[in-house]
Parts: sequence; C-alpha cells; structure tokens
Amino acid sequence: MTIMKPTRQRAYALDALRGYAIITMVLSATVVAGILPEWMYHAQTPPPTHAYMPEISGLTWVDLVFPFFLFAMGAALPFSLGSRLERGERVWRVVLDVVLRWLQLAFFAIFIQHFYPYVLSAPQDLRSWLLAMGAFAVLFPMFMRFERVPMWGRVAIKVAAYGVAVAMLLTTSYAGGRTFSPDFSNIIILILSNVALFAGVVYVATSAKCLQGRGRWVRMVLFGMLALLVIGGDVEGSWAQSALHYSPLWWLLRFDYMRYLLILLPAIEAGEMLRESMKSAENQTSHNDKNHRWATLLAVAAVALVVGTLGTVQNHEIALWAVVATASLLVMWVAASRIDGSMGTLWRRLTLIAAVLLALGIMAEPLQGGVKKDPATLGYLFTTAGLAVSALVALSVTVDYFGCRKATAFLWQSGQNPMVAYVACDLLVYPLLNITGGVALLAPLYGSPWLGALHGVVLTALTVLITMLTTRLKWFWRT
Repeated sequence: MTIMKPTRQRAYALDALRGYAIITMVLSATVVAGILPEWMYHAQTPPPTHAYMPEISGLTWVDLVFPFFLFAMGAALPFSLGSRLERGERVWRVVLDVVLRWLQLAFFAIFIQHFYPYVLSAPQDLRSWLLAMGAFAVLFPMFMRFERVPMWGRVAIKVAAYGVAVAMLLTTSYAGGRTFSPDFSNIIILILSNVALFAGVVYVATSAKCLQGRGRWVRMVLFGMLALLVIGGDVEGSWAQSALHYSPLWWLLRFDYMRYLLILLPAIEAGEMLRESMKSAENQTSHNDKNHRWATLLAVAAVALVVGTLGTVQNHEIALWAVVATASLLVMWVAASRIDGSMGTLWRRLTLIAAVLLALGIMAEPLQGGVKKDPATLGYLFTTAGLAVSALVALSVTVDYFGCRKATAFLWQSGQNPMVAYVACDLLVYPLLNITGGVALLAPLYGSPWLGALHGVVLTALTVLITMLTTRLKWFWRT
C-alpha cells in the first residue's frame, strides 16, 4: 500500500477549476452566434437574435462560466491572504493590497475595453489590430512581477507601463467618434474587481488573526443577511434597493455587486477546507483499489450532479431536479464516506456544502422569477455555487488524488494565468489571424451549427496554447 505524501505546493484542482471557467468563457464568446441550439448560449439570450430576455429563466453551461470563476476566486483567498496573515503580516498591509488589487483590476477592465479591435475601428483595419496587440504587450510590464529586479526597478517598470497605458487611452481615436471614458469598461472584470474588494475585506476581517476562530460563524451570519438584502433589493422604493444602487463612483464601485458574495462566502469555506487538507501531514489518503473505486464513483456522481442540474433547470423540471440532485449527492456522500484519510474528510465536507447550497437553490427557485443569471437571482447564486463545489470535488479527485496532471495541464496552466487567457483571443489571436490572412481559413466554419462550434474550439485552443506558453515561461500577470 502506497501512501500519498503531502507534497502539493499548489491547489491544482482549484487552478483547474479556474482554468475550466476561463476556457469556457473564451469558448462561449467565440462560437458562431445564432446557429447553435439554445443550450449553447446564455439562457436569457437565446438564438437566433440573442436579444436579452429578462423574463426567461433557465441554466446552460454558459451560465456556469462566471460563477465558477467567482467561486475559484473566493476559494483562493485562504491561500493568498490567509497564508500572509499566518506569516505575521500586518492586517492593514494585507487590506491595502486588497484595495490595490481592486484598483488594478478596475483599470484593467477600462483599458482592455478601449482596445478591443471592434472598439477602435469599424470595420476593423490594420491600425486597430496593431493597437490591440500593442495593448496586449503593455499589459506584461503592467502586471508581471519581476522578482529578480530590485524594488526600485520594479516600481519604475510598473509606473512606466501605466504611464504608457494612460497615454494610449487619452490619445487614441475610437470608432464612432467615441472618446475615452472610465464608464466604458469590461463589465465582467469590473464585477470581479468589486467582488475582490468586498470578499478580500470580509475574509481579512473574519480571519483567525482577527476573530480567533469565530470567523466561520460570522461569515454564515453575513451570508444570511446578504440573502435577505438581495430579496429586499427587489422591493421598489425600499431602503435596500437604494443602498444597493448607491455609489459615489458608479464606474468604479458598485454595491449591487455584493450579491455575488453569496458565491464567494461558501467558496471561502471550501478554500479553507482544501487548504487544511493540503497542510495535513498525517492520515493521508492511501492509494488502493477500494479507495480508487469509491473515488471514481464520487467523481462520476459529482459530474452527473452538474449535468443533471443543467438539463432539469433549463427544461424547468424542478421536481426532477430535486430528485437528480438528491440522488447524486447521496452517492457522493456514500462514496466519500468510504474513502479513508484527509481527502475523504475533505470530500465529505465539500459534499455537505454542495448539498446545503443546492437545497437553498431549489427552495429559492420560486423567488425572483426563477434561476436567472441577469440580474442574478438567489436561485441562480445558490445553485451555481453548489455546482462549483461539485466541480471542485470532481477535479480534486482527478487532479489531486489520481494525479492526472499531464492530461489536465491545459486546465490548471490556464488557471494559473487567467488574465492572459481572458484577453489573448481579442487582443492577440484575432489581430494575428486578420493580419496574416488566417481568418479566411475560418470562413467555412460559419455555415452550419457544429462547424460554428468548431470555430469556437479552434480560437479557444489557440488562446489556451498562448496562455500555457506564458505560464511555462513564468510570465504571470498578477494584481
């Protein structure tokens, strides 16, 4: 019998979940519009027109992309901020870095939105493609950490990069007579910047260093209070609606984005559990046939939970959803209970979190018109958080227990450099294909539904290859 040793320095399953989210984010944006089945797009923007229909409820794999990324962000906080607090760093210093990350992500949101080729010119031309590639290049010195360079040199590089970026924003002419405006930003990154601020402050304030072990209970109370606040925000003229929609700087700080903490707060708990499991030097899970069989069943049930939920919710079969979720979670619990050691304990605890969140999702489904991504309803937030936990379990079994690192390298390497993956397609792949004439090779893929899906797969694959290259070169973008 071989015993697993606690040699993991990174949470590869968490990297893989983040990588899955960012890869599917790129894929969902690059599949050909209008010609694929409804489940290939956001539930609220169905083909062929893709017009936003707020009255539609449902859940597709595309609707999981953003909450999965948010969940990975929250689960990473115990690793990034928690480890610093444990090393004895001052609380004010950690909070200051949380604030700086918020500002950097907000600037990133504004900068990239202004340099998408379709924003620079219509129709797109050589100038727009070169400017987009130039913006991509500027992001490297802006967000890379040059560890071997003296501190003064690192500061000088970053100041110079931000100076070039600001100059580009102020001097570039845009399509349709548009001028630079901080209000014009990438909405996904803007939400992430706000959520990073809220979640970071909450995590530090409820950490063991500040609350001596009582932080988990405080976060549970905050979770319940926030859920009630979200419901109150739907009441026209209420103080809750006024509070959520108040902002001194609308383009920078949006309190209505606090609703996404309903994903990040349970994610923090999952991250704490994952970190505790990785730190455990004793009672490690053994590799034997019995554990292998139960771990395989656990992963299959976790994936079945995600797929079954998507199918039933999209088809509005809520009773069937409850049956599928209950059956899948029971199998997950039984399988995890048969696995010895710290990983079995971890998977049982994660299964319990998923069960609670999905139960809340089912109970909240009648509220706010169902499971809807935009605006995010309680049913959507609870359900997608529960599915993110289930996905993390499946990836933990695959990547961490069975050690399938090579087969999943495209996931976890993309997850280690998500900012590159997010913009590489629009700021590098598209411009290069247009400049070299390679875009003509993609023209035949616009004619039929599954060729349209292949179009997205090709562009996503190119984006992943670029991201993996930067990861292997250790060209990480960090805030």
